[in-house]
Amino acid sequence: MSLEVEDKMLDTPETQARPTSAAQGDEVAKFRAAVISKLTYAVGKNPAAASDRDWFLATAFATRDRIVDRWITSTRQTYSEGRKRVYYLSLEFLIGRLLFDALTNIEMLETARSALGDLGVDLDRLRQVEPDAALGNGGLGRLAACFMDSMATLSIAAYGYGIRYENGLFRQMIKNGWQQEYPEDWLSFGNPWEFERPEVYYDIGFGGSVEAIAIGGDRKKQVWHPAETVEAVAYDTPIVGWRGQHVNTLRLWSARAADPIRLDAFNQGDHVGALVNQVKAEAISKVLYPSDATPAGQELRLRQEYFFTAASLHDLIRRHVDSFGDVRSLPDKVAIQLNDTHPAIAVAELMRVLVDESDIEWDEAFDITVRTISYTNHTLLPEALETWPVPLMERVLPRHMQIIYQLNAKHLEKVRAAFPGDDALLGSVSLIQEDHGRRVRMGNLAFLGSHSVNGVAALHSELMKTTVFKDFYRLFPERMNNKTNGITFRRWLYQANPGLTNLLVDTCGPGVLDDASQLTKLEAMAGDSALQDRFMAMRRQNKVALARLIRDRLDIKVNPGALFDVQIKRIHEYKRQLLNVLETIALYDAMRANPAKNWAPRVKIFSGKAAASYQMAKLIIKLANDVARVVNDDPTVRELLKVVFLPNYNVSLAEVVIPAADLSEQISTAGMEASGTGNMKMALNGALTIGTLDGANVEIKDQVGDDNIFIFGLTADEVEQRRIAGVDETGSIRNSQHLGEVLDAVGSGVFSPDEPDRFRPLVDALRHHDYFLVTTDFDAYWDAQRKVDARWNDRRAWWQSSIINTANMGWFSSDRTISEYAKDIWNVPVRTIR
Repeated sequence: MSLEVEDKMLDTPETQARPTSAAQGDEVAKFRAAVISKLTYAVGKNPAAASDRDWFLATAFATRDRIVDRWITSTRQTYSEGRKRVYYLSLEFLIGRLLFDALTNIEMLETARSALGDLGVDLDRLRQVEPDAALGNGGLGRLAACFMDSMATLSIAAYGYGIRYENGLFRQMIKNGWQQEYPEDWLSFGNPWEFERPEVYYDIGFGGSVEAIAIGGDRKKQVWHPAETVEAVAYDTPIVGWRGQHVNTLRLWSARAADPIRLDAFNQGDHVGALVNQVKAEAISKVLYPSDATPAGQELRLRQEYFFTAASLHDLIRRHVDSFGDVRSLPDKVAIQLNDTHPAIAVAELMRVLVDESDIEWDEAFDITVRTISYTNHTLLPEALETWPVPLMERVLPRHMQIIYQLNAKHLEKVRAAFPGDDALLGSVSLIQEDHGRRVRMGNLAFLGSHSVNGVAALHSELMKTTVFKDFYRLFPERMNNKTNGITFRRWLYQANPGLTNLLVDTCGPGVLDDASQLTKLEAMAGDSALQDRFMAMRRQNKVALARLIRDRLDIKVNPGALFDVQIKRIHEYKRQLLNVLETIALYDAMRANPAKNWAPRVKIFSGKAAASYQMAKLIIKLANDVARVVNDDPTVRELLKVVFLPNYNVSLAEVVIPAADLSEQISTAGMEASGTGNMKMALNGALTIGTLDGANVEIKDQVGDDNIFIFGLTADEVEQRRIAGVDETGSIRNSQHLGEVLDAVGSGVFSPDEPDRFRPLVDALRHHDYFLVTTDFDAYWDAQRKVDARWNDRRAWWQSSIINTANMGWFSSDRTISEYAKDIWNVPVRTIR
């Protein structure tokens, strides 16, 4: 069957979520009337002249109205019951498009589809009009979004706090195979989901000096006199939980100059200079992760982190005092969760507020701080645990630097008393790094100021105890725990894969929509050929949709019948996209050498962004695109192999790619991937995983069984031992049947004839300093891929494994993760999902 024919079959009833009784009668009429009203009075358009964007806005406003009543009710209930609130501080919230998310969670998706259909408007077309909220980079921000969904679903009274980036992370374009960065102007047409709160703003100070004022006897009070003040203005987005029973708030801060224009300078003709303060202030919320390759960029990042953290703390303390009167009760009514080290300055800021503004004694203030704050670690890479130069901190946040010094002195005094003479321990747990320039260690600050420190997968949490926080674990073993990441099935199954969702409801019963553990009912039927055929048909439809997207965006035709081999994640050397590309080249060479062999046809699909200043990652993107150009133009391999790099990876693209994935690439160097959530999303949708024994792959393997996952390569312990003993790149390359030829081809310019030495840095790194052990794991990866071929060619075995993967993913629900946070860390109740 041709792709063009299958295109026309995509919108069959089987691939769409089925209408329910809620999509009939009065509800449809009411929603239709609400959309027309919003189109007329909020958008200001006549239906006859309305564009798709106008209809999207009207639909979003009508949907938002349905949420607001529930939002107000949830907020009133929280106040009336005096409930403890959770505040989730994250520099990223990768929430993606919200229209289908909101309609699904308030159970009005089919109502809206019918109402708009009556007006001649296609709801699925409107879905494409909505821009992705560009508020995050990857797993960290998407996890925060899933957690917000689950906190609302479990009726936990919660706020998410972050920055309202005007441009967010860059929009990636690929030109001549090279990544190019452009502004992601997702707010250019407004955001119908948010409510600006101009009356909610806080003055955030930077720089200046600290004055010691005598307040009686020997006591002195430190008063910070900032040299600059920036206003943090609140924008609120309601986050509705499953079935609309509870709605929480995502509050994002936008930076505004206290004095936006200097009229004296403007009237003197200095029109640009008059706006300098405004530009400097508003730069804080312009772009996510500005490059820190320059001193100015580094300072902007620090300003961003303090800006949103300080505003959030002021806001939550104001709310707490209004409700409960005394800031001393903060730990009883407030739980602050730091998502990575970006908001770690919260420890010093909360101490400043308690000591300087609330006149609480130091030791009591520190006790309040520790009992209120908890910290989630997301990395085992020491270089990824943020540090800031001491001179920069002293200049930008002088009072906070004083507090950090005092915290450190008291902390080290206790360590010295408990471990006399252990200078190495003192150096390790100090908040100040003394070698290679003095720097403030934000990971250490977050650990010291928190009562709970958790990793995000079982292996990751154990490795934290022996690597980055080994010595802190000696001091505070009771603080460390694990909370394996999870994903929200509402987004990554019900919305992204409605056809599979319908199949699961038919097979497991409607209770599966509320209780993910009911997916296990599927496992007993995994060998049923009729069920396998339905699974296969669903995947085929999703693959046709992805093939159409690839054709439309890249003008590359791929075979939906081929194995879709997918690696979608941030481009980084430790995630080893390079290993995948090298194996692709080896496979290409083998197919050309033996074209008559019974090869499993493959489409290799890559997507992800490289940090703007990360040159090696950008070179890997270029290599992937150059290999794609050569392979896709070679008639020898025909339909056996295609290579695709999809630009500008985001949530919406993931929602198309993940349901179509047959094989999920999770091949990071063992011990370096904290958890991963893409692995969970693809396995939930029935993809088989090929990966190292790392991060959440360990727990996925435990859930699905050894026969339904392809594990290869060194373990985390073996990686560490190999690095200590010295990596033998030469031996690995010499003993490999394929790798030497592949590296020779890449290094000599086979894929870059216009610039033969283009990829020499990649090849030289692999031959002489293979820190990420690509050469060591290459043969094991090649062998694992051949096992994938064999399983794919045994179709019944493949689909049985696919069904078993879906059946055993219930444990990876973010509802389970958040329930564990609530019970073990936050001490807040959760409701049972009906």
